[in-house]
Amino acid sequence: MSIINPSGKDIISVTTDFCGKPLTLEVNRVGFRTTASVLVTYGDTVVLGTAMVGSRPVVLDYFPLSIDYEEKMYAAGKISGSRFIKREGRPSDEAILIGRLIDRPIRPLFPKGYRQEVQVVSSVLSMDPNFRPDMVAMIAASSALMLTGTPFDGPVAGLRVGRVKGEFKAFLNAEEREASDLDLVVAGIESGITMVEAGANEVSEDDLVAAMDWAFKAFQPAISLQRELATKVAPVAQEYELVLPNEDIQKAVDEWVKGKLGDKLRKAYPERNEMVNELRWTFHEAMTEKIGVEEYPALKDEYDEAFTMALHKDVRRGIVEDGVRPDGRKLDEIRELSSEVGLLPRTHGSSLFTRGVTQGMNIVTLAPLSFAQIVDTMEVTDGERRYMHHYNAPGYTVGEVRRLGSPGRREIGHGYLAERALIPVLPTEEEFPYAIRSVTEIMSQNGSTSMAATCSSTLALMDAGVPLKAPVSGIAMGLMVDGDKHYVLSDIADAEDFAGDMDFKVTGTANGITAVQMDMKVHGLPVSVLADAIKQSGPGRKHILDHMVATIAAPREKLSPYAPRIEKIKINPEKIGAVIGKGGETINKITGETGAMIDIKDDGLITVASNDTASIEKALEWIRGLTEEPEVGKLYTGKVVTIKDFGAFVNIMPGTDGMLHISQISEQRVENVTDVLKEGQMVTVKLAGIDEKGRLSLTMKGIEQQ
Repeated sequence: MSIINPSGKDIISVTTDFCGKPLTLEVNRVGFRTTASVLVTYGDTVVLGTAMVGSRPVVLDYFPLSIDYEEKMYAAGKISGSRFIKREGRPSDEAILIGRLIDRPIRPLFPKGYRQEVQVVSSVLSMDPNFRPDMVAMIAASSALMLTGTPFDGPVAGLRVGRVKGEFKAFLNAEEREASDLDLVVAGIESGITMVEAGANEVSEDDLVAAMDWAFKAFQPAISLQRELATKVAPVAQEYELVLPNEDIQKAVDEWVKGKLGDKLRKAYPERNEMVNELRWTFHEAMTEKIGVEEYPALKDEYDEAFTMALHKDVRRGIVEDGVRPDGRKLDEIRELSSEVGLLPRTHGSSLFTRGVTQGMNIVTLAPLSFAQIVDTMEVTDGERRYMHHYNAPGYTVGEVRRLGSPGRREIGHGYLAERALIPVLPTEEEFPYAIRSVTEIMSQNGSTSMAATCSSTLALMDAGVPLKAPVSGIAMGLMVDGDKHYVLSDIADAEDFAGDMDFKVTGTANGITAVQMDMKVHGLPVSVLADAIKQSGPGRKHILDHMVATIAAPREKLSPYAPRIEKIKINPEKIGAVIGKGGETINKITGETGAMIDIKDDGLITVASNDTASIEKALEWIRGLTEEPEVGKLYTGKVVTIKDFGAFVNIMPGTDGMLHISQISEQRVENVTDVLKEGQMVTVKLAGIDEKGRLSLTMKGIEQQ
C-alpha cells in the first residue's frame, strides 16, 4: 500500500519507552496546511496535535493564545447518548477542564509581550480504554508548538499519577483510579514543574510532594523525545516583535510611582484598591500635562501598561526588601475572616464567607438521586455526577460593567476545584440518598475566590444537614522568586497574584489534603520550592478551618423543612423487575397512588422521596411487599392457591408460594386437605424451612387462625 503525501516531505517518526509503553511522535502524515501538526500514538490512543500561528500582525493588549482539547465520540467507539444531538458540539465540562490542564503549563513559556495569534488543538482520534488520553493530548499540543518556530520555551510534558497499593503509577485503568487515594497531574519542562493539579483523599503533605517528584522524573523521556523530533524537523524560527513598554518610559514611570507615594501604598484592602485607582487617574493627568493633550492619547495604553508594571515592581520590592505585603500583612498572615450560615430562609442550606474583600455566598439544594447529572463524554459510559458545584462571578464583583453570559473556562475551572475539594468528605448514596447542588455566588473579588467557594460550600453543606465526614477549608498561596531566594505568601490577594511567580491553591481537612491547583508564571520550579509552599499552607488552612468550625461545628441534625424527605431501602437486584413491572406498570401505579417519587439503582438501592411522610411510608410498604425475602420462623398471612392430596400451596408474598403438607395443617390428624382448607381461603402460616433448592415448607401447627 502506498501513502500519498501532498506535502512532498518525508514522514518523520521518533519513538521512546514512556512508562512501560512505546510513545511515538510522527509528522508529515496528516495536517499538511497547518503551521505544525504531530500525530502522537501511545498504546491504542492516537491524538492529533495541531498548531496554527497567524500571519498578520495583531494589535491587542494581551497574548491571543487559545488551547483546546477535542473529544471525538468515535475515538471510543461511542455515539452520544443524547436523544436529539449526536454530533460533537459545545465541549463538555470535562473537555474544557482538560483544555485548561494543557493550557496552564504552556502559556507561561511564551515571552511577555508576544502578541502573535496562536491556536493549538489536541483532537483525540482513537482512545485506549485502559487509561485517560489527557496527558497524551498535552504532549501532542507541546510537540506541535515545538515545530512552529515561535518563541515557545518548551517542550512540556505531564503525567496523571495515582497511588495503588502504596506505589505511585501513571496511566491507571478505571479500577486502579477507583482504588487510588490520589489523582495528581504534574506538568513541566526539563528543568522544573510548571503546573500541578490534584484531587486526594486526605493525603499527607509529604506524600503529595513525593508524588510530584516521582511524576517530574517519570515524564522526562517525553520531553527528550520532543527535542529529538524538533532536531530532525529543524523548524524555521519565525520573526516577531515583543510589545513591551519603552524602556525609557518604564524607567520614568517607575520613578514617578516610587517618588509619588512610595510606602504609602501599603494600605489594607479596599483602601489600597481605591488609592491605586486614584493614583492611576492622577498619573494619566500628570502625563497628559507633561506630554501634551494632543500627543498623549496615542501613548496612553503604553503608559498605562508601564504604570501597571511599576505597581507590580513596587509589590515585589516591598516583599523582597522589607518583608511587607501591599496591605501591610506579614508573609504568613491571613486576612480578616467572617462567616455566617442560614441567612437565606427558603433555601435548603446557605452561607456567607468573607476573607478580606473576597466574599462568596453559597447555596445548597437537595433533590432525589434522579436529579443527578448524566455525564456523556468520550471517556465515561453512563456516568453520573451526584454532587455538582457551580461558580458564578459577574462583572460587578470586580467593579466592572460586563455583559452577563454563560460560564467561561475560568468559572468552570474554579467550580470544579471547589467541587473536587469536597468530594472526599461527602457521604455515600446509601448514607445520604440525595443529589446535591452547591452554587457559589461570588459577591466580591480580591483574590482567592475559588478558596472562598470551597469554604462557603463547606459551611452551606453543613447548614443543609449533609453529613460531611469532616469540614474542608482552602487557602491560596503565592510565591516571589528573587535570584536564589524565594518568598512564600499565605492567602494572596489580587496585587500579589498579578505581581507574583506562582498561584497555589490547596484544600483539606484536619487530617490531610483533598485538592491542589498550582500554576507557575516562571519557567519551572524545583520540587523543593513547591514543598515549602505546601508546608506553609498547613497553618493557614488550620487557622481558616478553626474559624469555620466556630461558625458551625457540625452538620445540622435535621434538614430544612423545605428540603424533600427521602427514605431508602435496599433490595435484591434480581427483584428490581418486580418493582418496575411489565412496561413500568407497577412502578407507575405505586407513584400514581402514593404521590411519591421513586428512584431505582442497578445495585438494588431504592429511594423514595416526597414532602409527605405518609406517602413515603405507603410506597415503602408496597415495595417491601413486592421484594421481601422469605424469613424462616416468620408468620405470614397468605391465600391458599392450590390444593393437592398431599397438602396445599399457600401464597405468602407476591410471586412466592410455600408448601403446606397435610401433616402440618393441624395438631390433629387430617384425612383430606379439603376437610380443612379451600382454595382462596386466607390462612396464617409459619415458614418452617427453605431447602437447598429454595423450596419453602410451611406449617399451621400451634398457630391461632383469625
